[in-house]
Amino acid sequence: MTTSPTSPKIEQDTGVLVYATNTPGLGGIIRQVPEDFVVEELTNREEQDTGKYLICTLAKKNWDTHHLIRDISRILRISQQRIGWAGTKDKQALTTQKISIYDMDKSELERIKLRDVTITPVGRSNKQVSLGDLWGNRFRIIIRKIAQPVDEVNTLMGLTSSQIKERGGVPNFFGIQRFGIQRPITHLVGKKLVEGDIEGAALDYIARPCPGESEDARQVRQYVLDTLDFKGGLDTYPLRLRYERAMMSHLVEKPGNYTGAFMSLSPNLRKMFVHAHQSFLFNLIISRRLERGLSINEALVGDIVCFKNAAGLPDHTRTQMVAEDTLDGINNLVQRGRAFVTAPVYGYETPMGEGVPGEIEQAVIEEKKVDVDGFRMPGLPELASRGLRREIIIPVDPLFRVMEDTLNPGCTAVELDFDLQKGAYATTVLREYMKVSPE
Repeated sequence: MTTSPTSPKIEQDTGVLVYATNTPGLGGIIRQVPEDFVVEELTNREEQDTGKYLICTLAKKNWDTHHLIRDISRILRISQQRIGWAGTKDKQALTTQKISIYDMDKSELERIKLRDVTITPVGRSNKQVSLGDLWGNRFRIIIRKIAQPVDEVNTLMGLTSSQIKERGGVPNFFGIQRFGIQRPITHLVGKKLVEGDIEGAALDYIARPCPGESEDARQVRQYVLDTLDFKGGLDTYPLRLRYERAMMSHLVEKPGNYTGAFMSLSPNLRKMFVHAHQSFLFNLIISRRLERGLSINEALVGDIVCFKNAAGLPDHTRTQMVAEDTLDGINNLVQRGRAFVTAPVYGYETPMGEGVPGEIEQAVIEEKKVDVDGFRMPGLPELASRGLRREIIIPVDPLFRVMEDTLNPGCTAVELDFDLQKGAYATTVLREYMKVSPE
C-alpha cells in the first residue's frame, strides 16, 4: 500500500504515523459550530413501561460526557454509579444518546436545568444502559473553510473516497481525543501506572506542562512540578482543572498517598489512563503494518482474525489464527466483511500473532519496553487488563456533498454522512480527507 507523507507531530506522539490514502489533503476545519458535528447513537435497545431503571434520551451540546454525568448526579443528589451510558460522546458536537438512571421517577428530571442539555424520558427497563448496548454511531459532519473551489474539492473528495473504498475502509486508529487534544498525555500517565510508578503517573497528570495549554495553566503546573506544593497548587490552579484539583486536595489531606489521589477520580476516568497507553501501542502496530506496505483488509499467515457477530459487529471473543491452509478461506470472509484482521490491545494475557504480524507486534513491545505482566496492576488492581484483539480497519464508505461555505464567504464546505461501529473515531475517517493537524 502506498502511503502519503508522515502525520503531524501530535499524531505521531500518539502512535499515528501515516495515512492510508496518498491524495492531497483538503485542509479546512471541523466544529466551527457544534451543529457541524452531529452524532446519533445507534443501539438495539427497546424500552418497556416498567423496570427499576428510568431510560432517557440525552441530547447535549458543548458538554464533556463525564462532566455532565457528574453535574446531573449532583443535581439529583445521587451517586454517579446510578447513571449508566453506552459511550462517551464528543464535547464540541450535537450528540444524542440513551442513559439510564437507577430508581428514579421521571418527575425528578424537572430539577435538571442545564444549558444545551435536554433529557427526555423514553421508558423504563430492568437493564441499565451500558457499553454492550452500543452498536455504533451515525455522523453528519461538515468540513468548513476549505480554500479550493467547489469543482476541485469535488474531484479531490472523489479520489480520496475511491481509495478508501478500494482499501475496504480506513485504519482503525484511536483518535487524538483518546489522549487529549490540548494536553495529549493520558497514555504517558497510563504507561507509568502500568510500570508501577504511581507517584510519577500522578505528578505527570497533575503537573506536567504541555505546549498546547494556556500560559497560566503551564506556569502553575511547572510550579507544582518543581515544588510539590499541592496546597499552593490549589490556590493557583484554574477551577476548570477540576480533576487535578481533586487529586491535589487528597494529597494535601494525605501526603504521599498517590494511590488514593487516583482513587479520588471516577472509575471511568481512572481506567482511561491505562486504556490510553494500550491505545498508543495499538496505533503504533497499525502504523508499522502500513509502513511495511501491508493491507489493513487482507490477512497474512500468522494474523489473528475475529468474526462478525449477529449484530454485524466484530466479535473480539471469537478469534482464529490464520494458517497457510486457511489463508484463502479467511481472506474470502475478510473481503465479504465477515471476518476482520486484528492487532493486540496489550494486556497480561493478550493472544499474540505469529509470522510477520507477530514480528511487528513483538517489535513494538521491545521498542517501547513494555512488560505486559505490568497490566496486572498490583498497585491499582481494579485497573488490571487481560487485553484483547481489536480489528485494524474501520469499514466505511462515506457519502459526501460539496457546497459553498455559508459561514465563510469565498470558501468551500463538505458535508459527510457515515456510520461507524462502536469504538471507532470519526476523526480517523476525516483525517484521510483533511490531512491537517488535529490541533
